[in-house]
Amino acid sequence: MEIHSISAITLATHDMARSVRFYRALGFDLRYGGENASFTSFHAGASYLNLIAMPTERRWSWWGRVIFYVADVDACYRRALEEDLAPDSAPADAAWGERYFHITDRDGHELSFATPIT
Repeated sequence: MEIHSISAITLATHDMARSVRFYRALGFDLRYGGENASFTSFHAGASYLNLIAMPTERRWSWWGRVIFYVADVDACYRRALEEDLAPDSAPADAAWGERYFHITDRDGHELSFATPIT
């Protein structure tokens, strides 16, 4: 068996409307669902970023981070600042050969936007 790719990642949220606005502000295109849905899907290149509504009593702790490749990390960072989304870090060049920055959504999910350094 060979694994070819990740089809989608699904993140839990306590507030679908807030989460949809956050991901749209970052530039994700809505595929299905929306602010009033219990399940929402965004395009993420050839893959998908999904959101699923969970009751407020459901809690989670840090699970890891999802990394999205983008064409221009610095432009993505500027967009996050313009949208008042408060990135966790400024773009930086990593020793492993990527330029990246981190941002955390309002439900505590850590995202990284990166591009290979050529």
